[in-house]
Amino acid sequence: MAPITLGEEAQRALLQAARAARLNAYAPYSGFPVGAAVLDERGRVHAGCNVENAAYPQGVCAEAAALVAMVLAGGSRAAALLVVGEGPAWVTPCGGCRQKLREFGAPDTPVLVADGQGVQLWFTLEELLPHSFGPEHLKPA
Repeated sequence: MAPITLGEEAQRALLQAARAARLNAYAPYSGFPVGAAVLDERGRVHAGCNVENAAYPQGVCAEAAALVAMVLAGGSRAAALLVVGEGPAWVTPCGGCRQKLREFGAPDTPVLVADGQGVQLWFTLEELLPHSFGPEHLKPA
C-alpha cells in the first residue's frame, strides 16, 4: 500500500457516497453491484454506480459513472477515487476505468478500495496503471 494522505473526513464522505450509489446499481445479469465516488479539485464528492445492459459491452462501470457525474457538475480534476464492492477478491477499477481516471487524475491520485467493512486497500493511480498515457502526451488542439 502506498503512503497516501487523505483526510479522514474526505475518506468517510467518499465511502458514504460510494455505498449509497452501490445501493442503486443496476446489476440484474451479474448480481454484482458496485459503487464509486470521486473527490474533485474543489472538495466535492460525485458518486456513480454500475449500470449493466443486456448487450454486455454497453454497460457502464461505477467509476466511469462517478467521473461523468464530476464532469457534469463542472469538475475537471479527480483528487481521489473510492470503489466499493463485495466479492471473493478486492474490487479494483478495471483497466478501462483506470485509463478514464488517468484522464482526470495524476499518477499520485489516491485510489481506495473498500468492502462492507470499510476501506481495505490504498493505491496510487501509478501503481494501478504504470507508465500510463495521459493528456500531457498530446499536443494541444
